[in-house]
Amino acid sequence: MPFPAHDLSAPFNFAQEEEKVIQYWREIDAFKTSLKLSEGRPEYTFYDGPPFATGLPHYGHLLAGTIKDIVTRHAHVSGYHVTRRFGWDTHGLPVEHEIDKKLGITGRDDVMKMGIDKYNEECRAIVMRYASEWRATVERMGRWIDFDNDYKTLNLSFMESVWWAFGELFKKGLVYRGLKVMPYSTGCFSPISNFEAGLNYKDVNDPAVTVAFPLVDDRTTSLLAWTTTPWTLPSNLALCVHPEYTYIKIYDQERDQNFILHEGLLRTLYKDPKKAKVKKIGTFKGSDMKGWRYVPLFEYFTERAPAFGEDDHRIAIANGILTPEEMPPCPIDDAGRFTSEVPDFAGQYVKDADKGIQKALKAKGRLVVQSTLNHSYPFCWRSGTPLIYRAIPVWFVRVSPVVDQLVANNKETRWVPQNIGDGRFGNWLINARDWNISRNRFWGTPIPLWASEDMEEIVCIGSVEELERLSGATGITDLHRDKIDHITIPSQQGKGQLKRIEEVFDCWFESGSMPYAQQHYPFENKELFEQTFPADFVSEGIDQTRGWFYTLLVLSTHLFGRAPWKNLIVTGLVLAADGKKMSKSLRNYPDPNIIINTYGADATRMFLVNSPIVRGDNLRFREEGVREVVSRVLLPWLNAFRFFLAQVALHRKTGDFDFRYNPHAPVSNNVMDRWILARCQSLIKLVREEMDAYRLYTIIPRLLDLVDELTNWYIRFNRARLKGSDGREDTIEALNTLFETLLTLCRTMSSYTPFLTENIYQSLREFIPEDAVAGDTRSIHFLLFPEVKEEYFDAVIERQVRRMQTVIELTRNIRERHNLSLKTPLRELLVYHKDEEWLEDAKSLQRYIQSELNVRDIIFTSDEQLAGVRYRAVADWGVLGRKLRKDLARVKNALPNLSSDEVKNYIETGKITVDGIPLVEGDLTVQRYIELPESHEGQYATHTDNDVVVRLDIQVHQELMGEWITRELIQRVQKLRKKAGLQATDDVLVLHEFESGDGEELLFAIEEHKETIRRSLRTVPVDASQKEGHQIVIIEEEVEVAETRFMLSLAKL
Repeated sequence: MPFPAHDLSAPFNFAQEEEKVIQYWREIDAFKTSLKLSEGRPEYTFYDGPPFATGLPHYGHLLAGTIKDIVTRHAHVSGYHVTRRFGWDTHGLPVEHEIDKKLGITGRDDVMKMGIDKYNEECRAIVMRYASEWRATVERMGRWIDFDNDYKTLNLSFMESVWWAFGELFKKGLVYRGLKVMPYSTGCFSPISNFEAGLNYKDVNDPAVTVAFPLVDDRTTSLLAWTTTPWTLPSNLALCVHPEYTYIKIYDQERDQNFILHEGLLRTLYKDPKKAKVKKIGTFKGSDMKGWRYVPLFEYFTERAPAFGEDDHRIAIANGILTPEEMPPCPIDDAGRFTSEVPDFAGQYVKDADKGIQKALKAKGRLVVQSTLNHSYPFCWRSGTPLIYRAIPVWFVRVSPVVDQLVANNKETRWVPQNIGDGRFGNWLINARDWNISRNRFWGTPIPLWASEDMEEIVCIGSVEELERLSGATGITDLHRDKIDHITIPSQQGKGQLKRIEEVFDCWFESGSMPYAQQHYPFENKELFEQTFPADFVSEGIDQTRGWFYTLLVLSTHLFGRAPWKNLIVTGLVLAADGKKMSKSLRNYPDPNIIINTYGADATRMFLVNSPIVRGDNLRFREEGVREVVSRVLLPWLNAFRFFLAQVALHRKTGDFDFRYNPHAPVSNNVMDRWILARCQSLIKLVREEMDAYRLYTIIPRLLDLVDELTNWYIRFNRARLKGSDGREDTIEALNTLFETLLTLCRTMSSYTPFLTENIYQSLREFIPEDAVAGDTRSIHFLLFPEVKEEYFDAVIERQVRRMQTVIELTRNIRERHNLSLKTPLRELLVYHKDEEWLEDAKSLQRYIQSELNVRDIIFTSDEQLAGVRYRAVADWGVLGRKLRKDLARVKNALPNLSSDEVKNYIETGKITVDGIPLVEGDLTVQRYIELPESHEGQYATHTDNDVVVRLDIQVHQELMGEWITRELIQRVQKLRKKAGLQATDDVLVLHEFESGDGEELLFAIEEHKETIRRSLRTVPVDASQKEGHQIVIIEEEVEVAETRFMLSLAKL
């Protein structure tokens, strides 16, 4: 079916019109057709970071999808073949956390009771819960991507490639098992990696306690330790001091006790140490204190808690308190609750036990200071629970040895903005630590290590074929735990059967493997992957600097020795309008679907992209911002297009001609035609250059400029030409220019606003002659990006129009300040500039200036005396103050007293002395202005941009009023026609009806300017009494012109 014809008489609802475009794309299978049309072109590679389908898409996803769509669409129209596959993250804690909440699972034992197979089936059942909603939203946003050929991290092909990648790392000696204190999520019952621990910090109030540890050999003296985690004290084994620090022994008179603490920490005990009743009685180096024994806080294990702190654990091993392989006391379960090893607090969540532990310490006389501290603390980014640090045996991939290579590989890539790649990400790489890739969980890709009980013999499996060959198992079609954990491999060292270790991969390892795993590399598509790696482009949010971007780079560096992307756009975060994080519970943001269905996807896309978020800063999402895109960009653009259609229809109806676009028309001689076409070429050039540099944020402002230039300058100034005022040939030339501008806008901006450009293009298509070599032109998105037409550029014309615009804008400002409508004719405008070329440029477009400003006479002059031009100097006092310091006040006081000639001489020489203080070029800013004599103040008004000066006669002259009344009347008729839903081609009778004795001034103006009225309305208003019986009134309305109210009506002829 053809695209529905544009109905000029109907209001244009952007969101509803987008639905028509989507339907049309479905009918022509637009995305797949575009891929087929581009086969054989060079390949442009794009990697899509996989989201989870367990949640609905939010504004962050809309932003990421928009950026990815813009870049890949532009690559397609720039002559590339761009494969775009959607991907799904289906494993890991995000999925398991949902099931744990649903089934009330509180730890590993609960899963084992129900069976891993049943647990995994529960997980599998929800991984694509919102897939249909995702697909609908992605399509509605205009993003073209392949959902039918998507990849999922749970697919056998993907998981096998992950095994291959891990196997390669294992062969290189980059995998090891270690007992380390790791960030641990009690909500997800699993350790997480160090980079995940940095994803969700919150400001919280925690207890801050100072605890006493009496010395065994001197019970009147206590070592003091400070902590914000009282729950770690039941498993305390040692206290730690720095060997080089100085510690002091003090006597506290009020407590009648001796305390030993660091010399700089007296304020932890006393608000004002100078006023405290204490006496210093000894000094020690930390090295002197080694081996001292103290009375334990609790009798559970006989301040360090080496199971709950990385430094604590390291020091405990270094000092022989623990062996490297020995598990320190860790009396908590998977959910962070105390076990029976700590009977007084058994079953309590560690954070909840803080109060009880403090109470117990107080009862023992060990609690010296009890307070709270507000500080930033890491929380699990999945479950929202506070992280704890816990000693646990985990599997690592070595990162430290390749830090320099990571940094070097990253420097070979382009980041937008670059400062995040060099700064935030670069600094993270420099401090990168070995990566914990194991999770003590169930729903994930199992780590393919089969080991003997003593862990002395370990076999790493890199493929299904290898597992079947070594184990003797056959027909393996699923690699999840419940399908392979029972498989054993005979030992080659006489150690019986090797069993798979229990851990699964961190899901970040899987998403970091997507470049090759989505292709099932190296088992399939080997040549294709190697030819298209690394990706030309990736993009995600700034949070992925410690997530996906990091894991992609680590794995790619280990496996291929290079970065996996060439160009990367990193975005900020989308926040609520109040600057807070978007929250469903707070309801502090509008539903994305409502926004899209109210204002349209194009407006939403443009608002997101034309914001600081594409430069890595955060964006406060405002519904008003989307609405402004419609009113400031899309609506004027649409109105320019509809104006074109209306004029074409008018000329067709009147029989003048049936317009057809001539792409090979000679360059127009009309200045405004050549100017707007040159501006189009500037847009094409800018979009190509900026997209090549991946600077999306520079495009929309330039589009806004061109839409403004098209509507408020080109069409406004050429309305009469387009209506036919200057003859048939000139009208066709103007329409051809307007058509080419509209078509260029569509072709240039199709990647940014895919819906409106498609909608407008479908109506423009009927005016484009058939071209046998054009190929499939059914969609704007099948056309290549336009080439710059160098012959359209004309620096002189662009300069002339720019100067004309300056005169017009300065003079409009005067009219606005004095409440003088542009419809009111004024007598004289004087334009002063010192440069004759400047004046000649403006003078060459005098006709446009007179028409737009509605002035009868214009004087262009460089004569300062004639114009009354004077000079004054002003300064940026902040900048000048740093130079002059104490002399600033003298200059400030004397500057207003400088004569105009002195300031003018400063322009010429670059030197001036103000109150004896010499100043040079750049110290002052010179302003030109016109000094009006008192006798002329009511007659003239002036304005300047410090370069050109204009003086406008602001008196309303009666002989010019007839022109103003005529224009006002024409405007009222045109508004009434629009309200009646009439098209430009509909001829009607215009009737007026005045109260007795009224309207004399208007009737005189109608008679005097009837030819002007006829050219605009194709008729002249007549008295209502002249209406004949068969002429039916369509619409009537009371209007006011020149303070006269009367009835204005339209009747069918």
